[in-house]
Amino acid sequence: MSDLIPRPEYPNPQFERADWVNLNGAWQFEIDHGKTGRERKFYEKQALADTIIVPFCPESELSGIGCKDFMPAVWYRKAVTIPQEKLQGRVFLHFGAVDYEAFLYVNGAFVGSHKGGYTHFSFDITDFVHAGENVVVLCAEDDSRSSMIPSGKQSGKYDSYGCFYTRTTGIWQTVWLEYTPKAYIRSLRVYPNYKDGTVAMQADVCGSGIFKAEAFFDGHAVGSFEAQTDGSTVCGTLHLSQIHLWDVGQGNLYDLKLTFGQDTVKSYFGLRNVRMDGWKFMLNDRSVFMRLVLDQGFYPDGIYTAKDEKELLKDIELSLAAGFNGARLHEKVFEPRFLYYCDKMGYLAWGEYPNWGLDYSDPKAMAAVLPEWTEEIARDFNHPSIIGWCPFNETWDFEGRLQWNELLRMVYRTTKALDPTRPCIDTSGNFHVETDIYDVHNYEQNPETFKAEYDKLMTDNELYDQHHNHRGTQKWNGEPTFVSEYGGIRWAGEEAAGWGYGEAPKTEQEFLERYKGLTDALLDNDKMCGLCYTQLYDVEQEVNGLYTYDRVPKFDMEFFRTVNSRKAAIED
Repeated sequence: MSDLIPRPEYPNPQFERADWVNLNGAWQFEIDHGKTGRERKFYEKQALADTIIVPFCPESELSGIGCKDFMPAVWYRKAVTIPQEKLQGRVFLHFGAVDYEAFLYVNGAFVGSHKGGYTHFSFDITDFVHAGENVVVLCAEDDSRSSMIPSGKQSGKYDSYGCFYTRTTGIWQTVWLEYTPKAYIRSLRVYPNYKDGTVAMQADVCGSGIFKAEAFFDGHAVGSFEAQTDGSTVCGTLHLSQIHLWDVGQGNLYDLKLTFGQDTVKSYFGLRNVRMDGWKFMLNDRSVFMRLVLDQGFYPDGIYTAKDEKELLKDIELSLAAGFNGARLHEKVFEPRFLYYCDKMGYLAWGEYPNWGLDYSDPKAMAAVLPEWTEEIARDFNHPSIIGWCPFNETWDFEGRLQWNELLRMVYRTTKALDPTRPCIDTSGNFHVETDIYDVHNYEQNPETFKAEYDKLMTDNELYDQHHNHRGTQKWNGEPTFVSEYGGIRWAGEEAAGWGYGEAPKTEQEFLERYKGLTDALLDNDKMCGLCYTQLYDVEQEVNGLYTYDRVPKFDMEFFRTVNSRKAAIED
């Protein structure tokens, strides 16, 4: 692996430039056990103690480090050569994700910092570099046990346990240099309207000139617009000569070419609309049942990071083979390359956030969540596969203290202000405050009991909710709903080892009958707009996946495809 560049593909296909340099591969590395490296000026050191393979976290085997203990701070150092001609424009250094707080130094000078372990950030380093060799140094500080740091499913103990897994520290997505002209495109937002075949666009640019957007489908030009600007924001509408809808199982992506002066960016979009209509989830004005599966985004040898992009695509293919049409991307912000394959495959996805580990009873949590959450919305807004947002999951009482309801309310309202085009669930499962969908979690293992609980929604307009009126917090007011976590059936062979929900089946046949009974209860309920089964594959000690952690099927996937893919009662 160290002789080649790992993860060589461009990391964000929605905003791709040709003039870039992948910095993955061998970097100097050192663990800073006392978190004193900034005080001791590690950014001036001529060499660090070890070598790591970026973009894999130091806990992973693929990194070459494999340290499973807590690392309060880690340091990275790499020499980067920049040709003289590149300094005629701008030089940007990009990081896909660094967990948790990053401090960047170039040639010994402090450039800037970023807080948040899951979203992309970049710095214009033009004024810090020169022609020839330059030294890039990054410090990443991470305290996974801090109640002010969202850590998702990362274990707060030395070992993994239950549904908490190996931690990720430092760089875990691609690092790259990008060269732009002095006038360049900063960002783009697209607002497709499939009914009239238009795409409204908002581009942020630096400098003055003519901005142009050209759309193509299967290589054929299908529309364009251009506008003159003296800088900042450009708005316009692109009229399409061909209508191809993005739909379940049909990506039908349009390619985009963006130009602004000498700057050129490749992008794409999907033509589709999502909304709620009473009990129904509507895709292009058609009721679609969300057949979702919980995807944790963990890999045996890379932890948070897939070894190659084939592994990203494979997880979607495994889900489709089991009859699911999408996933909750659970307690993690998945990388843009994964979302690209969701877009391409017509695979539904809920964009979520790793809120576990955060003390959401403390008003200070707002500062820990909102900046990174808004970065996630901005980064992923254009992905047609993202059909909804869910910033929190199961906001249990924190050390006996109730959640601070205003945190959930303000994050929900901010989400709706930033993106009114998608539904938002304030906190999946519990405890809802203000939400577009009132979803519930239920790991009841008896299919008859499970069915009886939710049949009351059809017969008596009563939603079974085991957390109803918890300390006066959670009350269903007739919002659309679905069971967004269920099942979690343990299976590690008939020995029933490992962690999962409820009593494990004694035989494979018992597992299959239980799965079918639980799933049929939701498919046959005409007030349910979807389901989400826990989970797609095992993760470490958690053995409730339909596949093993190595992605080997535990059963014949045709059985699950048949059960999951039949028409649901609520569907058109």
